[in-house]
Amino acid sequence: MDSHIALNKNHVVATLGKPAADITKHDLIGYVIGENIEMVNFMYPAGDGRLKTLSFVINDLEYLDTILSQGERVDGSSLFDHIEPGNSDLYVIPRFSTAFRDPFAEIPTLTMLCAFFDKDGNRLANSPDNTLEKACRAFTDVTGLRFEAMGELEYYVIYPTDPLFPARDQKGYHESAPFVKTGDFRSRCMSYIAATGGRIKYGHSEVGNFELDGMTYEQNEIEFLPVDAASAADQLMLAKWVIRNLAHRSGLDVTFAPKITTGKAGSGLHVHMRFVDADGRNVMLGSDGRLSNDALTAIAGMMDMAPAITAFGNTNPTAYFRLVPHQEAPTSVCWGDRNRSVLVRVPLGWTSGCDMCGVVNPGSAATPGSGNGRQTVEIRSADGSANIYYLMAALAVACRHGWEIPDALDKARQTYVDVDIHRTENAGRLDQLDHLPASCVESGEALGRSRAVFEERGVFDPRLIDSVIKRLKGFDDISLHDRAKNDPDLMKSLVEMYFHV
Repeated sequence: MDSHIALNKNHVVATLGKPAADITKHDLIGYVIGENIEMVNFMYPAGDGRLKTLSFVINDLEYLDTILSQGERVDGSSLFDHIEPGNSDLYVIPRFSTAFRDPFAEIPTLTMLCAFFDKDGNRLANSPDNTLEKACRAFTDVTGLRFEAMGELEYYVIYPTDPLFPARDQKGYHESAPFVKTGDFRSRCMSYIAATGGRIKYGHSEVGNFELDGMTYEQNEIEFLPVDAASAADQLMLAKWVIRNLAHRSGLDVTFAPKITTGKAGSGLHVHMRFVDADGRNVMLGSDGRLSNDALTAIAGMMDMAPAITAFGNTNPTAYFRLVPHQEAPTSVCWGDRNRSVLVRVPLGWTSGCDMCGVVNPGSAATPGSGNGRQTVEIRSADGSANIYYLMAALAVACRHGWEIPDALDKARQTYVDVDIHRTENAGRLDQLDHLPASCVESGEALGRSRAVFEERGVFDPRLIDSVIKRLKGFDDISLHDRAKNDPDLMKSLVEMYFHV
């Protein structure tokens, strides 16, 4: 049996006994009959970054075949700001490879993510899913490589303070029970996410842990395995949906907000990327175990596009309360190895050549093969306010851009740092670097300056870019952070306003 099926937690995949990518309409009709499924749900990402749901009762096989084959009509103007009410009808068509059995539904329900089509039967040019697919195709057309990604989803769980076994403020990283209280909740989230098809790497408690007004805020992280970027976006969207639903059913509150209060760790959405050749080989490292020219070229592209990427990864004013010095969030456009003060980090790789497993487990040698396939690069600027599909698309565009600028390797060398740039003694190096936007307004301006790169090859629709810029500038938040950090009431009102991003 395929190794991806044998232990797969997605009931549809396990029952059908075939990879998700190979699932057909015929398979799903058989699953509905065999599993006594009574309802089908369509889900799709809207312009506000949340999943929307359309539910069907299965009356007969003909109706089931119809909705699977033809989808349904929806009002695009209620889903996207850039669609006019006078010409707003869209089709949503289910993507069979995303099918899963709804882990929350009391009535047996089959759920699928959908793609958007316009009135002429063409993929909607500016929809989140299509924009990402176009970005990935353009990346492959230029580089000959496949763009893969995975996210680190950080969030806070909020509950009434328990006086027993109190956690240390801002010392929650990888802490165990009973000093953290929501580990069981995180484990249930991971199990449910896996049931929707999410390929999880691990979960753990994060740094952030504090009390405020009788409530404890406990930070967690769930990290995924690298897959094609479109699937990575699907998994992150469904993960946020799962976490919120399970929290609601557990009497807990959760937030993916980038910042909750001054001086405490914010929540990011770090994205790891790797590039794979036609033979499925990770090309991030060269034969010498160092970053390959392909990896350096992509990093150069991200350095060039970094200010504009925030337009898709940091989409409300509190996002820029997180991007401040000394909070393990980037502020300057630079990259480095294992350095958490930089924008793009090269995580520690398995390049030592040592059999560490054999050292601590005599007689149990490590699995043959190189650890080079696990190497990624990580961008650390985005947060939970991101529209995940547009963010992934922007990263694919930025990485592709590296191949389209003549001095990519030089730019990579110029933006490399091997020190903590926030330390006083490194101020001179800090002054040499460009900086990320400090507000939504600045982010919109940065996107305006770089929009031609995003629109090239038809990836980002100009109407979408116009809409994003208009929305960001509409926040009028140039001096908002300076005012809020000295005004607790203003900070509280802003956090409440954007609590659910």
